[in-house]
Amino acid sequence: MKNLKLLREYLRGSGKTYLLSLVSVILMTVFSSMVPLVIAFTVDSVIGGKPIDLPAFLKSRVDAESVLDYIRNNLWIILVVLVCITALHGIFLFIRGKYSAVSAQVSSKRMRERLYDHLQHLPFDYHVKAQTGDLIQRCTSDIETVQNFIASQSVDALQIIVQVIVVLAIMMSMSMRYTLISIVMVPIVFVITVRFFINMMKVFIRADDAEGHMTTTLQENLTGVRVVKAFGAQAFEMEKFDEKNRTFRDLTMKIVRLMANFWAGTDLLCMLQHALVTAIGAYWVVKDQVTIGTVVAFSSYTGMLVWPLRNLGQMMGFMGQAFVSLGRIQEILDSKPEDYDTGSRPPIEGEIVFDDVCFEYEKGKPVLDGISFRIEKGSTIAILGATGSGKSSLVQLLLRLYDYSSGSIRIDGMELKEISREWIRKNIGIVLQEPFLFSRSIRENIKMGGGQPEEDRVLAAARAACVDHDIQEFEKGYDTIVGERGVTLSGGQRQRVAIARTIIRNVPILIFDDSLSAVDTETDAQIRRALKERRKNTTTIIISHRITTLSEADLILVLDGGRIVQSGTHEELVSKEGPYRRIWEIQSTLGEDMV
Repeated sequence: MKNLKLLREYLRGSGKTYLLSLVSVILMTVFSSMVPLVIAFTVDSVIGGKPIDLPAFLKSRVDAESVLDYIRNNLWIILVVLVCITALHGIFLFIRGKYSAVSAQVSSKRMRERLYDHLQHLPFDYHVKAQTGDLIQRCTSDIETVQNFIASQSVDALQIIVQVIVVLAIMMSMSMRYTLISIVMVPIVFVITVRFFINMMKVFIRADDAEGHMTTTLQENLTGVRVVKAFGAQAFEMEKFDEKNRTFRDLTMKIVRLMANFWAGTDLLCMLQHALVTAIGAYWVVKDQVTIGTVVAFSSYTGMLVWPLRNLGQMMGFMGQAFVSLGRIQEILDSKPEDYDTGSRPPIEGEIVFDDVCFEYEKGKPVLDGISFRIEKGSTIAILGATGSGKSSLVQLLLRLYDYSSGSIRIDGMELKEISREWIRKNIGIVLQEPFLFSRSIRENIKMGGGQPEEDRVLAAARAACVDHDIQEFEKGYDTIVGERGVTLSGGQRQRVAIARTIIRNVPILIFDDSLSAVDTETDAQIRRALKERRKNTTTIIISHRITTLSEADLILVLDGGRIVQSGTHEELVSKEGPYRRIWEIQSTLGEDMV
């Protein structure tokens, strides 16, 4: 029932179109089942001379023998009847194919959009833990599996069910004894079909998961191709991919073997059923117990009965695969989306207060422990700390990518948890250490930070980020297409384009998460001077390992193990013993270019 509910949800918005295709299937099946009856009538009554048994209300009004004589003298009538039946069958076959395909395409488009929208609104933590390749597979191949089931296999399954019912009714009306002979193999075929379905469901689930793991491996390799090549790790990556590929192949081969055994066994049973019907029918014709037309009709109807039942096993296999895909799609839709809109939207000027803030990703393993500090509106705070000290976690709390476990974070006096996530993210600009650029032009990448700004704002942001000169040297300038993941640009150029994309927004709070690490010290200084002129009323948080980058801040925090171990201005911190002074001495001695 749950799977049928999922399918109904998938079809929402195109149910009428799909229902029309199902009605066409029923009518198409009825017309195709009439052909053997017409042939039996022609063989027995028109050619063989067997009297026809008219309904009681017609016997007094119609001379059956005269009707037969007329048909014998005008055999074209039989041809016209067969042509009309075939034409009607073809028309409804066309309607079935057209509208089932239309409903499948419409449903798939709607479901892809719904999945994509839902993924956009899932919490950051969900994406951190999820495998990108697996999510891509669920949004593509799983959708396609369900689409194929709706467009073809589900209507084929309905056709089989309707055909079995109609054909059995006709056969029983002709001869109950002959019908029992004609379906003797059906229970065996049905049992084999059910077992096949159960086994296929188990393997399909494992194969789908294996394909997801293989897709994830491929996606990771292509994303990190520069690292792979730089470390000469092609052989290692090939071995890792081959392992996933072999697992997927082995499971696929298991599916192929199951299907091969099913087809071979059921083919044998269906052929034995045909042979039995023909042999018994021939014997009864000799004994004058049935007519030749009846044997011809039953031979056709047996094929219309046992072969579709055999194919029902394949349909059930496809149905199992579709239900597995539906379940994997529903797993995403069942994931609770982030509460993006709830909360107030106060004017934000930039005063930030952390008061005894604690945070942990896993219970019992604190990442931030008792963090307290204050940032005045328009001031600059710098954060220094080793990897894992909690710097990035602090930034993620400000953006409400995670909510703090205890303590308080206030923006302009209002508790951060009471401000909507959408609003706080609109008012905070962030440049990450590893900026992501989209495969579009440089101009479009910069404009993404500020909606549709004027050209002069784009140029001003690029100049402030010290990237305008580099862009002008490209053949197409700002229209240069950035390669996937920004590979057209150097690391420093990518970071500076990302800085331009952020500062064009003119937000009250700016965060630079080690985002100047890929530029040289001179460019770093130029960017900081340009930003200082632009951000007079902007609260700025700078995370960096370079002392020169941090030195001009109004307040410097040194984090270690999720705690603030030092705080003060540059002059204050270098004047006393501690980690800040040790790092400053090392960098002053060795030179920042080596940091």
